[in-house]
Amino acid sequence: MAALVLLRYGELALKSPPVRREFERTLKRNVLDQFLSEKASCRIRADHGHMYVEADDSELALRLLRRVFGVTSASLVHEVPTDRALITQALLALAEPILPPGTTFAVRARRTGTHPFTSQELARDLGGDVLDRWPDRALKVRLDDPAVELHVEVRGPRTYLSLGRVQGPGGLPLGVAGRVVALVDGKRGALGAYLMMKRGCRTSFVTTGPGLSLVERTLLKLDPHAGTTVAPPGDDEPTASLRAAADAGHADGVVLPISVEGYAEAHGTFGDRVLFSPTVAFTDEEVERRWHEVEEVAS
Repeated sequence: MAALVLLRYGELALKSPPVRREFERTLKRNVLDQFLSEKASCRIRADHGHMYVEADDSELALRLLRRVFGVTSASLVHEVPTDRALITQALLALAEPILPPGTTFAVRARRTGTHPFTSQELARDLGGDVLDRWPDRALKVRLDDPAVELHVEVRGPRTYLSLGRVQGPGGLPLGVAGRVVALVDGKRGALGAYLMMKRGCRTSFVTTGPGLSLVERTLLKLDPHAGTTVAPPGDDEPTASLRAAADAGHADGVVLPISVEGYAEAHGTFGDRVLFSPTVAFTDEEVERRWHEVEEVAS
């Protein structure tokens, strides 16, 4: 049976209907791109604020989907009709193997649509169903930091049950905010490129020194179609390579790992192109921490 993964996306749902529809179409294309890059297939459907991906390999699907910009989180879910008895039956089947004696648990319920119960009532009643089902296990409800969380999301006529979620990068889908070319000469440059990608910019890379390995190991997993230019050996200031890449890709801007003091010289070098330095206020320690988080997303 194909696995079903529920995708959540945050700020996309806040856009006006025409903009949201366009952003959702772009998000779907980016999901498909990730699967195609692994020669895998999937099927996608959506409702307001959520997307559903069917795939044969659940582990692969979660790994690919957490790389997609615009996705805030993803959960492997079990889908049932929104019927109180069927929800209870499915929840008990999901919970049975993961609730050993003495375990603390919580039911997290959310509801969209009109139903004869509130989210709080549903969570309370389902928690009671779990306790009634296994009175000999000495289970305990703990709302703060339980050992096991059981998630129930009611969306109109369908309900989705899961044991948790993996975090995605969030932001906006790649391709909704123009094109830039980024200098990646180390982790600061790589993080700057990532932050522009997170805001929806299609980003190509010009690499020097350790930058190429950072691009190949991490950034290209987030955008398999991104172009990469390796600056000539010994080119400590690859201005010509950046200009050529910006011209070839019709880039709207250039992303540089520079300080505030470096802006005047950079403006003189790149003329009318917009300059970005997303890491300008980050300490080296913060760059290290944030880049480690990026590597985890792309793993």
